[in-house]
Amino acid sequence: MKALLLAAGKGTRISRYLGGNPKCTVNIGDEILIHYTISLLKKKGINDIGIVLGYQDDTIKKVLSDEKAINFFYNPFYEITNSLASAWFARDFIDDDMLIMNADVFLEEALLDDILSCKISPVLFSDETRKEEADFKLFYKNGVLIDYGKELEIERTTGEYIGVVTFNKSFVETFKTNMCKMIKEKKYSMWWENILYELIGKQDINVKNIENRFWAEVDYIEDYERILKFRKYNINYNIAIEKKK
Repeated sequence: MKALLLAAGKGTRISRYLGGNPKCTVNIGDEILIHYTISLLKKKGINDIGIVLGYQDDTIKKVLSDEKAINFFYNPFYEITNSLASAWFARDFIDDDMLIMNADVFLEEALLDDILSCKISPVLFSDETRKEEADFKLFYKNGVLIDYGKELEIERTTGEYIGVVTFNKSFVETFKTNMCKMIKEKKYSMWWENILYELIGKQDINVKNIENRFWAEVDYIEDYERILKFRKYNINYNIAIEKKK
């Protein structure tokens, strides 16, 4: 299995708290988030890892300077495109059983174990305990995706998408064909997951509940605080106050 991490975006909702640094470079206690993720993937035997960069690519490369055999890809249009375009720039890397995830997502080790043990394909992972406060919502029945989006009503929300998808090598051709079709249609502003969403009704897009495992996506400062709390760290705000001139 290969892993592809998408790390090209800026993350405008939390960037002011991070000094403008990429979200995946936040300190989660004793190490940097993306370094933690790569180390965890390698621990599970996934050594073929690709990362799509864009915003502050040199910052991320510096963080990972001690990591060997990382495949870096670059989306030069990260300011005017979304993650669909980022995935397209790594299209040649996608040729095997795949785990694709957003690089600003923290996964506890037990959750990654569960993800890797799931044999259905393709499958999005969902947290049914967070449907009340969900950011990106999924609606599914019997494990098959029906609808999705930030604006879904609570009655049509089954869980929150956690930013991770896996699929088998047999699905690669379908994935890449649909991705290239969307690029030709100039759907550059779409998320990479729309490659799957556009297949709803044509084939089963599976969804798996993560069964109360811990995860968080660094979109808001509250998400970051949840990660630190889980890892038994506290955030320290250093606020300097000076008199107006």
